[in-house]
Amino acid sequence: MWSEEIQCGGNETQIQLCPTSALNVNCSHDRDVGLVCSDPVRLVNGSSRCSGRVEVYHKGEWGTVCGSDWNEFNTEVVCKELGCGHNVDTMQKAEFGEGTGRVLMAEVACGGWETRLKACPHKGLGKHTCQPHKSVGIICSEHRAPRLVNGSHQCSGRVEVEHRTTWGTVCDAAFDWQDAEVVCRELDCGAPVEVLGAAAFGEGKKQMWSEEIQCGGNETHIQLCPTSALNINCSHDRDVGLVCSGKHMIFLK
Repeated sequence: MWSEEIQCGGNETQIQLCPTSALNVNCSHDRDVGLVCSDPVRLVNGSSRCSGRVEVYHKGEWGTVCGSDWNEFNTEVVCKELGCGHNVDTMQKAEFGEGTGRVLMAEVACGGWETRLKACPHKGLGKHTCQPHKSVGIICSEHRAPRLVNGSHQCSGRVEVEHRTTWGTVCDAAFDWQDAEVVCRELDCGAPVEVLGAAAFGEGKKQMWSEEIQCGGNETHIQLCPTSALNINCSHDRDVGLVCSGKHMIFLK
C-alpha cells in the first residue's frame, strides 16, 4: 500500500503529475480506496473506438450532440480527450445514426486547447431544441483505415477492415464497385481497377465480416457506408480482393 497522500488539483492529465505529501499515512488494506468513473464522452457506431457518433453522459443518461454549429476545434478536443489523436473529419447529419437518447449538448464552441469537451462553452446540457437527425459524428487520426494485404503493391491486395480493434476480411458477395471506390479513395490509392473474388490474394486467417457493405461510392471513409441487417453466409475462400490505380503523385518543376 502506498503511504504518501496524493494531492491532485483536479486538472492534471496524469496521476503521476500530482504532488504527494512528505508525510506517510498510517493505513491498512481494509481501507483500500475504490473508484467508479463514467466516461463523459464516447464515440458510437464507428468501426473503431476513434470514430463514430459523439455522445456525452449527463445525470445518468447518454445523449447525442447537435451538429448544427459544430466546428473542427470541437472535433479536435474530443479526439484529444479520448486519446484518439487529431481531427480528421466531421459529419453533421447523423451519418453514424441518430442514437436512441436525447440530444443533450448544442452550440459547442471549443477553442481547440481544451482537454475536455464539457470544458468548452456550450448552451447547456439538455437546454436546446436541436433534432436527432443533426447528431454529430467524427473521425480521429487514430482510427485505422481499411488495409490491402498480400498485393504486389500498397494499393492492391485482400481487403481487411478493422472493427472494434479486430481486423477481418470481407466476403466477395458483400463488396461491389461502389465499395471499392470508397476504399481506394480512403487509402489515397486513386480509383478501383479490379475487384477480385475467390480469395485472389489468399485467404484470411481470422474473422470475416458477414454484413454486406452498401456504399454509394461518394463516401470519404468506409465506416460512413451503411451495412445490411442480414448476415451473409460466407467463408475465407471468398475473401474479396481489390486493385486500385495507385497513389497520385504530384511533381513540381
